[in-house]
Amino acid sequence: MAATTGAVLNGLGSSFLCGGKRSQDLLGASIGARVPTPAAGIRKLVVVAAAAPKKSWLPGVKAGGNFVDPEWLDGSLPGDYGFDPLGLGKDPAFLKWYREAELIHGRWAMTAVVGIFVGQAWSGIPWFEAGADPGAIAPFSFGSLLGTQLLLMGWVESKRWVDFFNPQSQSVEWATPWSKTAENFANATGEQGYPGGKFFDPLGLAGTIKNGVYIPDYDKLERLKLAEIKHARIAMLAMLIFYFEAGQGKTPLGALGL
Repeated sequence: MAATTGAVLNGLGSSFLCGGKRSQDLLGASIGARVPTPAAGIRKLVVVAAAAPKKSWLPGVKAGGNFVDPEWLDGSLPGDYGFDPLGLGKDPAFLKWYREAELIHGRWAMTAVVGIFVGQAWSGIPWFEAGADPGAIAPFSFGSLLGTQLLLMGWVESKRWVDFFNPQSQSVEWATPWSKTAENFANATGEQGYPGGKFFDPLGLAGTIKNGVYIPDYDKLERLKLAEIKHARIAMLAMLIFYFEAGQGKTPLGALGL
């Protein structure tokens, strides 16, 4: 029994399973604290759980090194399939920022795609001419639209930038003058980019409201994270195509023959 236990512990402490000296030291300390010596007469069953395999954007290709399977991506992010050919996520701080940027751009792209289809189907006006069309409710020149967007978006994005580096700093009364309570803008899930709460999740898709308090459902939240980032990436590609079409004077509905 002593020989068997020693073999198991030595195997668990190997670099093959632990991945490094620091991990070996931590695991060794944990085992020493939790597994008594054979002299104590207590048998312990040690179970080693295998880590889930990383998903790949080229699942049929095993070679390619960091181009196919970057070592700095561990698959923990929603929608992480190991695609980072430029190595933008090598620095963990930059990786966090790039994921935030991808998420925000994807959300705007999804909103824009719906707006472009619905707007043109309703008015018949190409989306890139809608703002300056004489039949519009309040026609503006391109310069006026651009200046207004830069002013308003710049203000909102600057607040998001500050909140990214100093979480919860913007959910205070002075930072939300349009709201009577800053609680509406607080992060109810504790996860960056997914505030939830009564204001950002009014339908309760990722949580429930009990006695006026928002309670997140993290299982639903994880599934929605994956679904959102997939749809966001498709929408960003769609917007890129819309821009190329607009350069030729075409619209998405026109390209579809509608």
